[in-house]
Amino acid sequence: MTALLLACWGLLAFAAVTDLAAMLPAGRFTGAWHARFSLLCCAVACGGMVVVGAAAMAGHQAGTGSLFAVPGDDGVGTDKLSGLFLVITFGTAAPATWCAADPLRPLGRTRRGLGAVLALLLGAAALILTARGAFGFLFGWELLGFAFYLLAGFDRLRPGRAAASLLTAGFSKASGALLLLGLLLLAVRAHALSLDGLAAAPHGAARTTAYVLLIAGFAVKAGLAPVQVWLPTGYASAPGPARAVMAGAAVNVGFYGLWRTLRLLGAPPHWLAVLLLLTGAASALLGIAHAAVQDRLSRVVAYSSVENAGLIVTGYSVALIGTTMREPRLVAVGLLAATLQVITHALAKTLLFTTAHRLGHAFGTDRLDQLRGTGRALPRSGTGFAIGCLTLAGLPLTCGFTSEWMLLESLMQQFRVGSLGERLAMAAAGALVALTVGFAGVAFVRLVGLTALGSPPRQPLPGAADAGVAASGGIVALALACLGLCAVAPLEVRAVATGIAPIVPASVVRGALGGPWVLGPVFPTFSVLSPSWLWIAMPVLFVAVLAALTGLSRGRSLRVRRVPAWRSATGGVEGDAWYTSHGYANPTRRVLAGVLMTRAQVRTLEGEEAARADAREAGARADAREAGAPVADQMAAGARYEYSSDVVEIVETYLYRPLLRPLRIAVAAARRLQSGRLDAYLTYMLVVLIAVVALVTALA
Repeated sequence: MTALLLACWGLLAFAAVTDLAAMLPAGRFTGAWHARFSLLCCAVACGGMVVVGAAAMAGHQAGTGSLFAVPGDDGVGTDKLSGLFLVITFGTAAPATWCAADPLRPLGRTRRGLGAVLALLLGAAALILTARGAFGFLFGWELLGFAFYLLAGFDRLRPGRAAASLLTAGFSKASGALLLLGLLLLAVRAHALSLDGLAAAPHGAARTTAYVLLIAGFAVKAGLAPVQVWLPTGYASAPGPARAVMAGAAVNVGFYGLWRTLRLLGAPPHWLAVLLLLTGAASALLGIAHAAVQDRLSRVVAYSSVENAGLIVTGYSVALIGTTMREPRLVAVGLLAATLQVITHALAKTLLFTTAHRLGHAFGTDRLDQLRGTGRALPRSGTGFAIGCLTLAGLPLTCGFTSEWMLLESLMQQFRVGSLGERLAMAAAGALVALTVGFAGVAFVRLVGLTALGSPPRQPLPGAADAGVAASGGIVALALACLGLCAVAPLEVRAVATGIAPIVPASVVRGALGGPWVLGPVFPTFSVLSPSWLWIAMPVLFVAVLAALTGLSRGRSLRVRRVPAWRSATGGVEGDAWYTSHGYANPTRRVLAGVLMTRAQVRTLEGEEAARADAREAGARADAREAGAPVADQMAAGARYEYSSDVVEIVETYLYRPLLRPLRIAVAAARRLQSGRLDAYLTYMLVVLIAVVALVTALA
């Protein structure tokens, strides 16, 4: 397995060099084949990484000596935990990169260099997941942050790309700085640089501080509030094919870091577990609240990543509480729920970003109101998009239902916790998660309704086409995984139990199996509801109810009044009565006004503003009439009113924007230090070296 691991890195390096070489004037590759070839190499390398991860889970571990010639560096290697995340990360990255290559569809020249950056991203993620030493881990983390920066600003000529790349880079550096400080504290106290050696750090204030710093650093990469502001902007600014790899695969290294921290440092302080639990639940609600009201498809999917990160961290926090209580079953149920949610997020988010890019590219926009009916125009991408939405909505018969069911089961164990504060925190988190699950259904029903059911459907741009047969294989694989994992959830639990065995015994995790093919809670006497039985019972009940209804009504139930799908009025109502993305999300703005700080305004339009409103309405009616939609012949007479309703990003508006002015002042002051004199720079280095030595001496 060691040879295969190194070969995969070599193939990623070859893909990057090939793509970069083709950009030179003397490059031998012409057209877009350089990008396609490099992406196909990335897909093959991802498949090899999956094999390495699966072998590690089976006990065939890989490992090498020092790679960086740094004292104390143990090189790279795999164990069961890293093997699990290798399978999750690269198992979703493989179909994503394959779909991006799409061997049967032409690629534009704008993808030059994309294969190289994705190869860098994947190689960095693999290094993080396999690093045995602190230096290798931090080196991979910096490479990953650099790749995120390049992807966020890939097309810097387009508006907003430069600012998005700087924002992404800023938070990546903040994450790296937090991890550096945390690992430095542990290394000083443990007198070791290997990750396993850091566990020897004695208990005390330094170890607790390091624990907090590490969790904070991983939370920044995962997109947990209040450091989630970079994620929607960074994802939306990246090229379409890269979003699936960024959100579905690379972000998993943040969760791996949390799992590894628990493995090395064990039980955290009680207050830290409670704080992280409430932060995760609040992040989930904040993320889905903003996702439900966005009018751009890319930002809807990006904000839902904040929601999923919150759900994952909530389950992880239950496991932390279990470690403070020394209750293995509570650790098992929390960590199992969080890991299942990681798998759900990786699969569904990769599928959603992959298909959403194809819908947006085919119609030249990602505005929801302009994507009406696009799922029917591109049936392959539209079907995959709908399945991804249903999975993230947590509906039965998808793996999203299984993971969210297990998460709610874990939060319902608050009566087993001894501390009143922890019981109240788990109850509050359970309420927030339940509310989040409800609004997730609203948010993703809007996406499915507009794209798959919306009328009238638009026609794709000239030359645009659905996914080719080869790329459709990647979409089908992701869609089948979203649906099939619910049916084979017991097998999934067995695999997860093997992967997290370094943290909690596999036999305890397998307590969630009520039978060989039936999934139940880890606490067997707690619940009789099982996703395994629902996957069988719900289709049977649906067919039985449909047959009974048809038989008892003697066929009359089929004679119903029919109106176009996703229309907000019944038959007989004239005029434009179609749902819009803004109108459908308006109840969410009102219900969650406290979270979104909704601002609504109605004003009368006069003069030129009224004339422009009439022109816009006439144009919209003409477009609808050309598409075959029923519209009234005359516009309604009378005054023109404008209704506006928008939301406020609370964290960005009230936390980060006030910091911009002092930050600019600090940057202006720092610029004065750049005198250009060598002796001044040597003085700066000496001062920093003395400060580091003093810090290490004080902590030793």
